[in-house]
Amino acid sequence: MSEELSKKHTKLVRILVFVAVAMFGFGYALVPIYDVLCEWKWIERDRPDDIKQVSEATYKIDLDREITVEFITTLNESTPMEFHPEVKQLKVHPGEYHTVNFYAENKANKVMVSRAIASFSPALTSSYFEKTQCFCFSEQTFQPKEIKIMPMRFVINPDLPVSYKTITLSYTFFDNTDKSVNK
Repeated sequence: MSEELSKKHTKLVRILVFVAVAMFGFGYALVPIYDVLCEWKWIERDRPDDIKQVSEATYKIDLDREITVEFITTLNESTPMEFHPEVKQLKVHPGEYHTVNFYAENKANKVMVSRAIASFSPALTSSYFEKTQCFCFSEQTFQPKEIKIMPMRFVINPDLPVSYKTITLSYTFFDNTDKSVNK
């Protein structure tokens, strides 16, 4: 092997070691970076213990703004249900109350206890999306083959920054039958 080739290999090994160390350092630094971003409210997470029911408040309806609210539903793993909103999207004015019904059906031949978990995109909008009524506030018990129409009443606080034109609200239904405290 020539000396020139040996120098190239040495240089390549040094670069690869540096990249590996830099990747490890970046991965190690992600936890504190994430904590800082959460503290600044750049990233927010909805958790079941964060779900708050609010009382209906009177807001001045902002007729100059229109926000599209999209509704997405999913089922966790093998949850034996059918679940969907009555509408896929709704155009609303901040400060205006709306009710959207969600259809849920237990497809199993047994009693099932389920819980819907909400998430928002962009995440920051969850602070401005106020629910006065929602099936997601508690577990839902379904008898075998039972169908439920479940309302969710909400308002978008007019303080929502004007840069937000679309909010996506996603619900995932989980089968909590084996874990439920309501059994």
